[in-house]
Amino acid sequence: MNEQGAVGEPAKLACYPETVAGGFSSVDGTVQFYNRVNALIGPDHTVVDLGAGRGSVSEDRCAYRRSLATLKGKCARVIGVDVDPVVLTNPLVDEARLIGADGRLPLEDGSVDLIVSDAVFEHIAEPRRFAEEIDRVLKPGGWVCARTPNRWGYVGVAANLVPNAFHNHVLRRVQRHRKEKDVFPTTYTLNTRRRITRYFPPDRFKTVMLSWNGEPAYFGQFVPAWWVMKVVFWLMPPAFGAAWFIFIRKTG
Repeated sequence: MNEQGAVGEPAKLACYPETVAGGFSSVDGTVQFYNRVNALIGPDHTVVDLGAGRGSVSEDRCAYRRSLATLKGKCARVIGVDVDPVVLTNPLVDEARLIGADGRLPLEDGSVDLIVSDAVFEHIAEPRRFAEEIDRVLKPGGWVCARTPNRWGYVGVAANLVPNAFHNHVLRRVQRHRKEKDVFPTTYTLNTRRRITRYFPPDRFKTVMLSWNGEPAYFGQFVPAWWVMKVVFWLMPPAFGAAWFIFIRKTG
């Protein structure tokens, strides 16, 4: 039996037995998010991976999930953009560029067809400036696709209660596979429906936000907690879902 990435994850296998067929569960957030991203990408598009980092998805043991999240080769060009020089080593982009201290995106006006920003919105300290830069570089009709924790979901609430200085310590205990170099300070200034509407106003953007509850991976491998959270997710109103999938189209 080939579990393709599920080996060593007893909680996932216990609560989502379908994982043995392909290595991903029916609520896998990466699969769900990137399915829609792939549907929006055209072969002639310039795509920006905003917050591309070192390309950690290349280390994903699930081949199918890795293929979905790899955008290079599916469009004309993928540009990786980040404040961290580690982006220069990212194997999943055609070109890497660094964001300077002024926060300006190193991209030409109206040059981008689609921006993917995965697990980045929760780290934005200046949301208005960030949104203005996205507006500047995005073509009319272009898309922003973002996945981020919901400020009012269990992950967002916990992150706001625990000081940033202790995030590494906590994540080492609950997510032993998580590398310290992949943990960054959080601000949660762009993680609610109201905030998204404020900085991407309806007169210039059409926004769709999908609430999502994936696997409760922050509970480590404690199987009873996973079962409890499955019930909680089923009862929970969408406004308090763990994550947002945000799809913004520039119309103005």
